[in-house]
Amino acid sequence: MTVNLATRELRTNPYPTYQHLRKNEPLATMQHTLFGKSYLITRYDDAVQVFKDPRFTNDRRKVKEGTSIIERMMPNIMVTFQSQMLSVDDPDHRRQRDLVHKAFTPKMIEQMAVKMEGISAGLLDKMNGKPTVDMVGEYALQVPLTVISDMMGVPHKDRAKFHHWSAAFLEGISSLGWRTLTQLPTMYRMVQFFRRLIDLRTVDPQDDLITGLVRAEQDGDRLSKDELVSMIFLLLLAGHETTVNLIANGTLALLENPDQLQKLQQNPALMDSAIEEILRYSNPVEQIAPRWVLEDVELHGQIIPRGSTILVSTASANRDETAFDKPDTFDIERQPNKHLAFGLGIHYCLGAPLARMEGKIALDALLNRYPKLELAVPSDQLQWRGAVNVRGLKALPVRLNA
Repeated sequence: MTVNLATRELRTNPYPTYQHLRKNEPLATMQHTLFGKSYLITRYDDAVQVFKDPRFTNDRRKVKEGTSIIERMMPNIMVTFQSQMLSVDDPDHRRQRDLVHKAFTPKMIEQMAVKMEGISAGLLDKMNGKPTVDMVGEYALQVPLTVISDMMGVPHKDRAKFHHWSAAFLEGISSLGWRTLTQLPTMYRMVQFFRRLIDLRTVDPQDDLITGLVRAEQDGDRLSKDELVSMIFLLLLAGHETTVNLIANGTLALLENPDQLQKLQQNPALMDSAIEEILRYSNPVEQIAPRWVLEDVELHGQIIPRGSTILVSTASANRDETAFDKPDTFDIERQPNKHLAFGLGIHYCLGAPLARMEGKIALDALLNRYPKLELAVPSDQLQWRGAVNVRGLKALPVRLNA
């Protein structure tokens, strides 16, 4: 059986298919345009193995000789990304991660929390008086784009075009298919924009993330300009996608489970636990970055040949019956909750604390301001995006009932 997760049916609800695969075909062949033949991992224990087993690498260059259609067609601005933190293993990964950690200071995170409260309040103010609003376009999307603009120090005069470029790039790149190539002009403009910002912050340091990345140093080592550009792209993509879907999917999960919403409203201290359950249940990121097999590996009686691509469905692993009790039930008090939404091992998401903080502040502000929030359309009329590596709504119409 060859799985095509891009079908409309599976984008609407992939979980029955994942359940079938976990039970009957835990190592499935997946249709995937850019990577050719790929294997799909759907069980929790298998996902943990891939995350931790050194025979599975994030660095494609270790098993490919640069002759695939990707290398032949991709311009330098995209090939450069193969050396960024998510696409390399230790020691290169640890070097970059340590340098980025120096830019993500506790002071910066604390400052962003204060800014986020103001951003959320301002966006919610704009909704006041409207009978219905789109919780994706008017809130969930705007929160992380505004936050990332502030973090990076994007000048206010450039934010409109930056937001436009970001939205187009993120939607295109998230498909992981040929549509990615249509975003090359946008990517080029963003690369040039980021290079100018890097140059500006080099001579005129500010209290922002790009300045922090430019100035980060360890044992005399710094990030090169190409590494800086690719790192900014990575932070933009990973941070944005996780947070948009965390806020929107979380809102939907709470509205579809009014008993859990009521429980949270009666006991706001459950918000941290609720965020973890939203990450597990609604899966803002459906698949993590692909891995490649360094040597032949046997799994479930099959030999995965060296050089094969492994795609791990964290969305399926997070609904695995062997790892979670009643996995298809949304329970904001679930304990323990060892979900894999941010991955595991050395490539565990660097921005996880920031994503959790953004989701908590945004949802807390929303529910406090509009406690009688409700869906404006039936759940089965909602449309999900076509990207297979993230799970996000195109729109979420709600009534505020303020």
